[in-house]
Amino acid sequence: MNPNPFTVLGLPTDPDLTDEQVRAAWRAIAAATHPDRPDGGNVTRYTAAANAYAQLRTAWGRSEAYADLTADLPGTVPPVRVELRTGLLGMATLLPARIWHGRPRHLALRALITALLSLVVVNLLPGQPSGPAVVTGLITWFVLTGRGDLAPPPGR
Repeated sequence: MNPNPFTVLGLPTDPDLTDEQVRAAWRAIAAATHPDRPDGGNVTRYTAAANAYAQLRTAWGRSEAYADLTADLPGTVPPVRVELRTGLLGMATLLPARIWHGRPRHLALRALITALLSLVVVNLLPGQPSGPAVVTGLITWFVLTGRGDLAPPPGR
């Protein structure tokens, strides 16, 4: 069982802590327990604090840690487990929801840029072997960078 990361850093169990509060708590513990100190520090406490800081350093991480802590309390509703679909068909069925809940305008702008640049290349290099290569490169760019505009799949 993982210890409460809020307690490890000496913070209240509150997902609304600021980044600076978490950073200050981490720095205080790290300065007092770092293994490079002349007295040898406290490796166990330093490692636990480093792990807790890694969990709590972002607002999203703090909310996830808080949710994990409250999930096991009596009287709370257990989280809904979503079975992740696998394979190409599973990914294809999730794609519309991932687009809708992500950044659809940004993704549409990327698609428009890719299409316009592909048309420009095809018109500038008609019949040249480099034309299809450049268009393939543009499509590859769209696929690889467009992932950042999609919402994360369920369960992540």
